[in-house]
Amino acid sequence: MPPIIIAIDGYSSCGKSTVAKEVARKLGYTYIDTGAMYRAIALYFLQHQIEEKEEEQVARALEHIQLRFVKNVETGIPEMYLNGVNVEEPIRGKEVAGKVSAVAALPMVRAFAVHQQQEMGKARGIVMDGRDIGTTVFPDAELKIFMTADPKIRAQRRYEELKSKNHSVTLEEVYQNLMERDAIDSSRAVSPLRQAADALLLDNSYLTREQQLSQIMGWAQKNIK
Repeated sequence: MPPIIIAIDGYSSCGKSTVAKEVARKLGYTYIDTGAMYRAIALYFLQHQIEEKEEEQVARALEHIQLRFVKNVETGIPEMYLNGVNVEEPIRGKEVAGKVSAVAALPMVRAFAVHQQQEMGKARGIVMDGRDIGTTVFPDAELKIFMTADPKIRAQRRYEELKSKNHSVTLEEVYQNLMERDAIDSSRAVSPLRQAADALLLDNSYLTREQQLSQIMGWAQKNIK
């Protein structure tokens, strides 16, 4: 059977990227982390003091941004490169997390990123996760999944992840950041975060990674057949 497109959307810190990477690995598909793309753009804005409200600044900045995924030869996982520099670590930091939703809400930024994402998907055989993959980027994807989890559980997961990377942050700060990001992502004018009508819902509040993977692989195999 020809390869399909798997679109995984959902809230922050639901573990979308983790399970999407594993699904792609098992299927021999290409994994594309759209969140990393928006984070890299946000990082560039921070580095160059770009104001989101200044449209001319944003437009000029996007002309100087080149995004590329390069597979890590040791892990086999694609990593984000911004203008030729590996930014996989800095884009996961607290400062970028606090800015990315506002940057991603900008119509120019979304148009810039969505065009690149659609180009990446032309070869099919991809697993792409983000906020608007099943609704905007690939509305005709063969398999659409919407992931969610209890906000407090998501905050605890993110807090543990940041602590393991020696980031100085409190659980309350993480929770507030997630709530702010959810509000911005769900209410933005362009491509808001929402579950596509034909997306399968996966609430992983109390599921292990293995259980999530098993569920998604089952859905995938049905669509591939």
